[in-house]
Amino acid sequence: MELTGKVAIVTGSGRGLGLAYAEALAAAGAAVVVNDVDRAAVDAAVERITGAGGRAAGVVAAVGTTEAADELVSAAVEEFGRLDVMVTNAGILRDRVLWKMTDEDFDDVVRVHLRGTFTCARAAAVRMREQGTGGRIVLISSPAGQRGNFGQTNYAAAKAGIVAMARTWAMELARAEITVNAVVPVAATEMTKTIPAFGPVIEESERTGEPFPNWLRKDEGLGTVRDVAGLITFLASDASKGVTGQAIGIGGDRLALWSHPAEKAVAFSEGGWSADEIAEQWATGVGAEPETYGIPAPKVPEA
Repeated sequence: MELTGKVAIVTGSGRGLGLAYAEALAAAGAAVVVNDVDRAAVDAAVERITGAGGRAAGVVAAVGTTEAADELVSAAVEEFGRLDVMVTNAGILRDRVLWKMTDEDFDDVVRVHLRGTFTCARAAAVRMREQGTGGRIVLISSPAGQRGNFGQTNYAAAKAGIVAMARTWAMELARAEITVNAVVPVAATEMTKTIPAFGPVIEESERTGEPFPNWLRKDEGLGTVRDVAGLITFLASDASKGVTGQAIGIGGDRLALWSHPAEKAVAFSEGGWSADEIAEQWATGVGAEPETYGIPAPKVPEA
């Protein structure tokens, strides 16, 4: 995939998935603005990219504020002359069950994930519309935002909101030829290492260099961070100009299109529904096949 001449920003790209995205975009020819709150991580990421022959600049900033978003876009324009791609990847975790989650736990995660996505996408959209040559906005969501996840009220709500913003912005920015999509990645990260079924397998692969087994890559759709990067590069390219408003999952050997919410079952009652009427017909009518919720537990093959 050819991205020569394009300029991209990847938030939260000092390590992990974000770094994999930045490296892949640079390898395809794009100039990349790397971002993280850790100066050492930013410097190391820039050095990795430039050492491999790519072009990169770094911005140390905590995503969430308008000022940080404007700083990122200004850096892209000042260093490389324009902005073509915004990847909103920055995030934090503050996991707690509902009755133990504090206001700060909730606000911190929503500020970085949801507000940070909003402010960065807005700043990018303003610049891209001024340039008049279209653009690509790639928002990073999560399976937790699609299905919910135990202990992640804040994170799941923010990630669900990110997909809703992608659908909305796809409509609003269509005339400017700016596409907006949400990516739902699954990869071996510090977070997935904490899942009992995944942790030992990931650690063993890191120790031996052996690839993940097929049940993990195919059945669970979990691979390395590099396995996700190809989708980011595609969505940043001219090849994806007809793709917008979508939630696309990727991980391991699996690529998937997530469905948008839709009415599953409908019933009508002349004059409307009373509570008693709903109770009488629920189990055999609209509620006969209730939706599942939560991320399914991994299915580890028996030894």
